[in-house]
Amino acid sequence: MSGRGAERILDAVEWFATTTTSVSYTDFVQALDVPKSSGLLLLQLLVKRNYVERLADNRYRLVRLPGESVEGGATWGTILRLAERHLHEAVASVGESAFVAVLEDGRIRYLNKILPQREIRYDRDIAPTRLPHQVASGLVFLADFDPAALEEYCSQVGLAPSERAELEDLLVAIRRDGFAVNINGVVEGASGAAAPVRDARGRVVAAINISGPRERFISNLDAVKAAVASVGRAVTAEVAHRTRKSM
Repeated sequence: MSGRGAERILDAVEWFATTTTSVSYTDFVQALDVPKSSGLLLLQLLVKRNYVERLADNRYRLVRLPGESVEGGATWGTILRLAERHLHEAVASVGESAFVAVLEDGRIRYLNKILPQREIRYDRDIAPTRLPHQVASGLVFLADFDPAALEEYCSQVGLAPSERAELEDLLVAIRRDGFAVNINGVVEGASGAAAPVRDARGRVVAAINISGPRERFISNLDAVKAAVASVGRAVTAEVAHRTRKSM
């Protein structure tokens, strides 16, 4: 392989690392400024090596970066790396656990967890997924839904009219405040707060979550809300900066 060929492969991987949404073949070729034939060969190589996935609509999305496991599909490695430093700072500040969550196949999946250095702390199995309306991270995503998408979601999960009205009121508050708080979490005795991570187009692509034992969480609620909102803004700024380069 020529030096230029290796350089183009690295350029392609680095470009995909700046994207959080699927891209078209044309997007890829134009962004890298390569001939169409060379662009196609690059994409085929990345797909073959499981770095990039070709979707049913013939768009492409990053699956992993070098050194990341291919098991379990998309790793969302870029967002995790951008969030890590900010999450560690928040955990050290408020003394509670932090997570990054994404919406996948209509359910909330937690990608990681960072635990505080204290004897009593909130630790949970992040493998099970959750319905969005049940958790703070999911409420952040629902607040970004348009009315039709929200109506469809409520119908799918079977929310009663009174439950829909309560959810809609809650989403109004989340849009106003920029974060969600769920005092009565799915896990008994736990509470959580979440803030959105947005890409350059303003779409919610992930959620930052801080959770802890309910009584302690409530007593420190103002600090938790400030911390989760701050991390959400910081990670959004980094994600938006990187995705703006690929627009």
